[in-house]
Amino acid sequence: MDAYPRELESCRRCPRLAEHREAVAITKRRAYRHDIYWGKPVPGFGDPDAAILLLGLAPGAHGSNRTGRMFTGDASGDFLYPALHRAGLASQARSTGRGDGMSLKGLWITAAARCVPPGNKPTRQEVATCRDWLEHDVGQLPSVRVVLALGSIAHDSYLELLKARGVALKKSRFPFGHAALHRVGDAAPLLDSYHVSFQNTNTGRLTEAMFDAVLQKAKELAGLAR
Repeated sequence: MDAYPRELESCRRCPRLAEHREAVAITKRRAYRHDIYWGKPVPGFGDPDAAILLLGLAPGAHGSNRTGRMFTGDASGDFLYPALHRAGLASQARSTGRGDGMSLKGLWITAAARCVPPGNKPTRQEVATCRDWLEHDVGQLPSVRVVLALGSIAHDSYLELLKARGVALKKSRFPFGHAALHRVGDAAPLLDSYHVSFQNTNTGRLTEAMFDAVLQKAKELAGLAR
């Protein structure tokens, strides 16, 4: 699988995002002032034979935009990877960087937007422009049996991808809701979860137990449950 095509590595289709990702990589956060930031679009990561596609929002400014791996190096990853490890989907509970030995089993992680957006809020047009890269990943994952969307933007992004593929649907019939399951024609069903952002996990809106239950549901849908 070509997870990081040259066209993605050099992508500047969204000037606002390209400028922001590079500016963050130069100014850095004080705690990481000695790190060399990735500062480029972040590729998908995981098992090419994945039965579960985990779809996030966008790279974190000092997480993925620094490390070059989805959900790695920030509070979101500190919540996500231990949960994936408990579920048997990740080889280890801690994800620190691309050379840490992390591997995923039965799971591929990607995002609706591949570049860190200002304020963690990509515009609808930016997400639409990035849809080609979501299509790139989905098109190379023939074994996916369920899509787990983290947050409403990821939820909408998958539905828009299906529409672009010619699936007739009205998004209003598939409202986002934590643990909600949506079956859309013959496509891989869509399972929702609140995002694993620090804002959600720190306030208790999303707890470990809640997320573990969603992962278990995803595994059952994907035929991975023990």
